[in-house]
Amino acid sequence: MKILVLALGAVLLPLAAAAAETDVARFQLEKSGDHFVRLDRQTGAMSICQDKDGALVCRMAADERAAYEDELDRLSERVTKLEQGGLIQRALPSDAEIDRSISIMERMMKSFMGMVKEFQADENANPLPQKT
Repeated sequence: MKILVLALGAVLLPLAAAAAETDVARFQLEKSGDHFVRLDRQTGAMSICQDKDGALVCRMAADERAAYEDELDRLSERVTKLEQGGLIQRALPSDAEIDRSISIMERMMKSFMGMVKEFQADENANPLPQKT
């Protein structure tokens, strides 16, 4: 049992180190006056961070926060419209549309079956030679 735990730990330790390295490489901190600016290298988002009781507390920059809130407002309006059925709802097809679709499918199937019968007639008229 101890060997299993040690082997599992030996396998998972490099994976955890690799995950920590990607997080370290993702963010860049720069000191600016009495606070820090954190840049997310993947998304380009910037946050302003301050040291509060030994912990680094970050919040979005003002312009990013405004854009974020605008996007939230836009999406919540869209959700409200969808919930209220503000968009045109597609009705079920009429009987005439269903009949038209069925007649199109019938013609297609008759045409396909006609081609199959032609191929079968050609095959029966010109059988392939036996090679056995």
